[in-house]
Amino acid sequence: MMNSIQEKNLNQNPNTWQRELAAGFSNSRELCEYLDLSSSTANALPSPTFAVRVPRDFVDRIEKGNLADPLLKQVLAAEQENKVFSGFNNDPVGDINAVVEPGVIHKYQGRVLLITTGSCAINCRYCFRRNFPYSDFQLSKQKLDQALQYIQNDNTISEVILSGGDPLLLSDQKLFSLIQQLENIKHIKRIRIHSRIPIVLPSRINSEFCDLLSSIQKPVVLVIHSNHANELSHSVKMACEKLTACHITLLNQSVLLKGINDTAQSLSDLSEKLFEFGILPYYLHLLDKATGTQHFEVDNHTAIALMDKIKQQLPGYLVPKLVREQAGMSNKIIIS
Repeated sequence: MMNSIQEKNLNQNPNTWQRELAAGFSNSRELCEYLDLSSSTANALPSPTFAVRVPRDFVDRIEKGNLADPLLKQVLAAEQENKVFSGFNNDPVGDINAVVEPGVIHKYQGRVLLITTGSCAINCRYCFRRNFPYSDFQLSKQKLDQALQYIQNDNTISEVILSGGDPLLLSDQKLFSLIQQLENIKHIKRIRIHSRIPIVLPSRINSEFCDLLSSIQKPVVLVIHSNHANELSHSVKMACEKLTACHITLLNQSVLLKGINDTAQSLSDLSEKLFEFGILPYYLHLLDKATGTQHFEVDNHTAIALMDKIKQQLPGYLVPKLVREQAGMSNKIIIS
């Protein structure tokens, strides 16, 4: 249970990160103007079906005037998104067929995933859930009770993964109330959180949040998402240091993206900097084939060759597993 100091922190939180989130960019033209990109570039951009959304802190890591910047390519809508390609669809990893209760995805033995929210701080253009029908899976109080009951009734479940959207966009009160309920389920051994927030909105990792995080009794694994070393700013390092001080295990998963991180040098630089920030590389995902993302795809042959190169450059503990998630499979497929 929350103590009186924690409850006071919740009531007095100045909501700095919420204000920063609201002040982010949600318009391609404004983003281009801020980054000193030409008006012709802005005029040529499509009207995206998947909204543009990116915090200013992340934008300030992008090189102004550089349309090829690897961070910009992750957030700026492109004309290729509106093209249709065979093999790409709206549910590339089979999430919908694995829904067992509203908001509960049960694909793999021993663990379930909770869709806690449909919102993200940043809309990554390659997102595998960019077309996910979040409105169909919103967790009302009744549906959350049903989800928790499902987990309670299946004692083979030892780990719950909080995902979304991004679970760290929940208020402290909602997030830690959910975690407390999960802690009360005896057969749950670990709680895992998947979040891009420490990378794109590090101000979210404030002292109030960390106080509550430190109160969790069961082991917590935070899997962050960074694709390029340029994302790892000083503010990100400070956030990661706070998380490490809370005795949280920090792992990173990346997506292999054409024109962004598809060189051995960029992948090696990312792993080295992650370790400097107290984060271990975990997975390097081949692109999930979501509609509108085909221009980011790196083929298997190229990906395996890249892995061979970084294995020569890095110690084993800094080499992520190259994996693909395939709909209907009982586990991720390890490629290299």
